[in-house]
Amino acid sequence: MQLLAVGLNHTTAPVSLREQLALAPDQIGKAVQSARSWFARQGAVSDAQEAAILSTCNRTEMYAASSLPNPLDASAQFLAHYHALNYAELRPHLYLLPQHDAVRHAFRVASGLDSMVLGEPQILGQMKDAVRTAEQAGGLGTYLHQLFQRSFAVAKEVRTTTEIGAHSVSMAAAAVRLAHRIFDRIADQHVLFIGAGEMIELCAAHFAAQNPKSITIANRTMERGEALATRYEGNAIRLAELPEQLHRFDIVISCTASTLPLIGLGLVERAVKARRHRPIFMVDLAVPRDIEPEVARLDDVFLYTVDDLAQVVQTGMESRQAAVRQAEAIIETRVESFMHWVGDRAVVPVIRELHESSEALRLAELERARKMLARGDDAEAVLEALSRGLTAKFLHGPQQALHQAQGDERARLADLLPQLYRGRR
Repeated sequence: MQLLAVGLNHTTAPVSLREQLALAPDQIGKAVQSARSWFARQGAVSDAQEAAILSTCNRTEMYAASSLPNPLDASAQFLAHYHALNYAELRPHLYLLPQHDAVRHAFRVASGLDSMVLGEPQILGQMKDAVRTAEQAGGLGTYLHQLFQRSFAVAKEVRTTTEIGAHSVSMAAAAVRLAHRIFDRIADQHVLFIGAGEMIELCAAHFAAQNPKSITIANRTMERGEALATRYEGNAIRLAELPEQLHRFDIVISCTASTLPLIGLGLVERAVKARRHRPIFMVDLAVPRDIEPEVARLDDVFLYTVDDLAQVVQTGMESRQAAVRQAEAIIETRVESFMHWVGDRAVVPVIRELHESSEALRLAELERARKMLARGDDAEAVLEALSRGLTAKFLHGPQQALHQAQGDERARLADLLPQLYRGRR
């Protein structure tokens, strides 16, 4: 079995491509099952194929364990096929990581070292959700189960023994910083949050600390929107009310799981006109995007995506380099430990076969010895025959392999066999 990780992230692909591969939480289980079926169609034993998919605003990647001769290429082809994308155009943006590299990548992702916001903790929860979904879809086996359990353990070790998360600037804090570039005082502005998920909760907390004039939550489910709005003495509206309400807000932060844009160019044009060209600051944290990218062309509209916030969140990176080096050292040690476990797993079938064949030889010689004793042969002679018979049978295979081998193969066997049969005295 070969371990692998294939995907793209914020460093290899723009948001316009990432959103084409993004999967909503309720779509991931089906994708995992499709991946396993894809491996089977490529010639692999379907029951032995393992797959898990992680999809966030910054990445979509598949982890797998496969018996295919070239599982990396098969996995990359699957991502293109599943999302109906041209493989030749997608391939330059994908990373294809085998074995050690795949394990190292999983450990780094779980630890927040591969995130846009270095050390951010949300990715660990997202990875755990992805693992639960993969398990429910039948995608986890021995290899991936062990990989992810060790990933979670490494992430805990990194976060408790290093300061990797110290002084980091979150996406929510970065949004506040950008808003200050447009408005001198956020306290004078009306803020709208679209969605009620974890990212919106973080943003609401950061903007609420600036004491804006008002906070409004627009969500598909009123109950959840009202629950979040109540925490910040705000109001809640339905998404369907956006066309009539959008012009009221100076700051708009959106992050939903919608697969299609919620705010189109025409809607924003009407809002700008109703505002008499007072500026609107908009942040789209969703992937796929909630706000049509054409909105950025409008005068008086300042639209930022997750990629636009990347430069802001890198603030203070230099002060965390020592923690990064410490975390990388921890990860490297744990990668070697895990690969040692993988190596042990690879020889288990060989060891089992050796035990089974040796047991068959032992039982055959034991039966022959019992027959000799039953007919009255001398016990000493029976023991001698038993020992010679066992020795001859155990040596038959290696001796035959040595005689049949040629050239370099014979030389390797000649060096190896004495080491295998060098017993303790």
